[in-house]
Amino acid sequence: MGSLPRLAFLGHSTVLIELEGLRILTDPVLLDRVIVLRRIVTPVEPALYSGIDAVVLSHLHLDHFDLASLRVLGPDVQVVVPRGAAGLLRRSGFERVTELAPGEATSIGGLSVTATRAAHGGFRPPFGPRAAAVGFLLEGRESRIYFAGDTDLFPEMAELGADLDVALLPVWGWGPTLGPGHLDPARAATALRLLRPSFAMPIHWGTFWPYGLGRVRPGLLTEPPREFAALAAEAHPQGTVLLAAPGEHVSFTP
Repeated sequence: MGSLPRLAFLGHSTVLIELEGLRILTDPVLLDRVIVLRRIVTPVEPALYSGIDAVVLSHLHLDHFDLASLRVLGPDVQVVVPRGAAGLLRRSGFERVTELAPGEATSIGGLSVTATRAAHGGFRPPFGPRAAAVGFLLEGRESRIYFAGDTDLFPEMAELGADLDVALLPVWGWGPTLGPGHLDPARAATALRLLRPSFAMPIHWGTFWPYGLGRVRPGLLTEPPREFAALAAEAHPQGTVLLAAPGEHVSFTP
């Protein structure tokens, strides 16, 4: 393993990755409200999303592909999306858009970005386009990072794991239940057996909650990453789980 990236968990599926001199955001959702969801943690510090070089978007669902947040970053930001999703962005004024199907790659500076399969729906409600969900492998000279986006388990995960430094894995969602195409803590721990990363960071938890739902099952806002860490210690003892609350930088040392 070479030099490690610098990571900050901005909440939900949004992670700031600083690698090869670049600042990259995954699935940026930066505002306090998304459709019927409200942010229930501290707002994102603007410094965490300033000077962004590129964005990777995993799929078209509204809590991942948030046009309002992308407008905060500006129309000149470079965006990598699943094949079939570029038209939506271009109609909204974004020109620097690259589409990738699973297995296809592009370059951002000195970084290779490859789309991977994801087992998740790709339709944008209520009447929007459809594009298959993807994950992304980000590979620099010394580091390999896997951002899963939203996904369930799929066998090809085992093919992504050679010398994988960091896996960013979803462990829950934004409400009291999970629909199909998601990882919960137990299934995310099983994914570690396939991926075999040196470090795993739980994402997609503890950030948004539906308006009007009150404090139904409030433990789901805090417990999934801890449950994942406990299960990961058994499923993949060779790896280390990186825990960070929304808005925090990750520490690679205990």
